[in-house]
Amino acid sequence: MKVVIANESHVKYAQLICDTIEESAKVRGTGIAQRTPEYITKKIVNGNAVIAIHDDQFAGFCYIELWDNLKFVVNSGLIVHPDFRNQGLAKKIKQKILEHSKEKYPEAKIFGITTGLAVMKINYELGYQPVTFSELTSDEAFWNGCQTCKNYDILMRTNRKMCLCTGMLYDPKHEKNIKQHEYNSKVLSRLKKIKQALFLKKNK
Repeated sequence: MKVVIANESHVKYAQLICDTIEESAKVRGTGIAQRTPEYITKKIVNGNAVIAIHDDQFAGFCYIELWDNLKFVVNSGLIVHPDFRNQGLAKKIKQKILEHSKEKYPEAKIFGITTGLAVMKINYELGYQPVTFSELTSDEAFWNGCQTCKNYDILMRTNRKMCLCTGMLYDPKHEKNIKQHEYNSKVLSRLKKIKQALFLKKNK
């Protein structure tokens, strides 16, 4: 298994990447910002993506988005093909894209939003911390990208203060010793359940 910075030789996987992201969202029943093969291709060509390949087979992917004049970087679109799940590949991809982001954009804060407890766990282990949406980018274009998510109405009803997604931030200027962190799955799991219960109650 190779996890590498994507280049033009990987453009051939763009459609498969989009299809895999879409199918994964359907299976999980969660919201997701849709992306086109053209968008994925642009990320690959610009060197702003990481891809996992096994014997010329697509295994996983993640890309970089830039906001607020490079003040913020997002590692987005994390996906692992069904044939390669449950092997720890997602964390390897996240580790690679984080390292690439820090090297390419050393002054930027790195963040992501997710509904997935597994991704939250990986992020925490890599040094991300849960934050409020007010600590993330204020760029309208970023939040407009949530319009294709089925939970977008929740985001709007709360004036973009919160949603079913959880915001997580990695600030390279305030790096903590990751080895000193003990991941508490109960805390993040409870956070997710509280948010879901809150919005389900409002929608009844």
